[in-house]
Amino acid sequence: MIAVVGATAAGKSDLAVELALRLGAASGGAEIINADSMQLYRGMDIGTAKLDPGERRGVPHHLLDIWDVTRTANVAEYQELARTRIDGLRRRGAAPVLVGGSGLYVRAALDELDFPGTDPAIRARLEAELDDRGPAPLHARLAERDPRAAEAILPGNGRRIVRALEVIELTGRPFTATLPEHTSRYPCVQIGVRVPRPELDARIEVRVERMWRAGLVEEVRALRERGLADGRTASRALGYAQVLRYLEGEWDEEQARAETVRATRRFARRQESWFRRDPRVHWLDHDDPELVEHALELIRAAEAAPRTG
Repeated sequence: MIAVVGATAAGKSDLAVELALRLGAASGGAEIINADSMQLYRGMDIGTAKLDPGERRGVPHHLLDIWDVTRTANVAEYQELARTRIDGLRRRGAAPVLVGGSGLYVRAALDELDFPGTDPAIRARLEAELDDRGPAPLHARLAERDPRAAEAILPGNGRRIVRALEVIELTGRPFTATLPEHTSRYPCVQIGVRVPRPELDARIEVRVERMWRAGLVEEVRALRERGLADGRTASRALGYAQVLRYLEGEWDEEQARAETVRATRRFARRQESWFRRDPRVHWLDHDDPELVEHALELIRAAEAAPRTG
């Protein structure tokens, strides 16, 4: 199987569609599996840059629009859903193409990775503290106990901070210690789309402006009527969290847009850091005129290589 990874606004989705079309024409077909945690939510289209049906160019896409915005994301549940689809595609000879920038979700799908359980009492206590004090003190505590986890988790992502602290209490080990070395569950070629940071920053600003023109504020307003503000995961998504603060009168619209750009740039740096720690990722330049061909060469080389183990 194939995975296309990298930072937001790098062009992963378009490359994945093109690869699926080319692979499908040469074999038993290829289909895409989403590994963007926010594209799992119904109605969160503009702010997540979800491809519309025309942009998918007839390639089947899995694990889009499966959860309501009030539902809390669960990576262990995603893992089960993704593996079911991967195994099903492989059984019928189709190539699964995983695409997304949510690093933990990518690893959950691809790697031998088991997640610690949960303790309702610990979770409730940490969530009460989050509601009472906000995410900053919890993130500071996480930075003391597991600096690598604090670096990887946005300071405003209270849900993930709570989960990391819960795992630390449950296991007595750093949260990152629960992530083993990179051990693949499936034969896989991981392709990273590389964009120089100054250019990526500019692309993010352009993307946010386009989202605003496409109606992001109206999308968030409609989702708020469906309970978006009560969703522990969806309400904290980039763009959605900022627009909610605008709609609640806390920020003006220009501030919400500027904060979306700033937060997205910060998130992109964390994505790059996460994926660059994985030695299996083959990095290709986003503006390479032969990007698709070079990606296909990597895939063909992996197919031709002898299997071990």
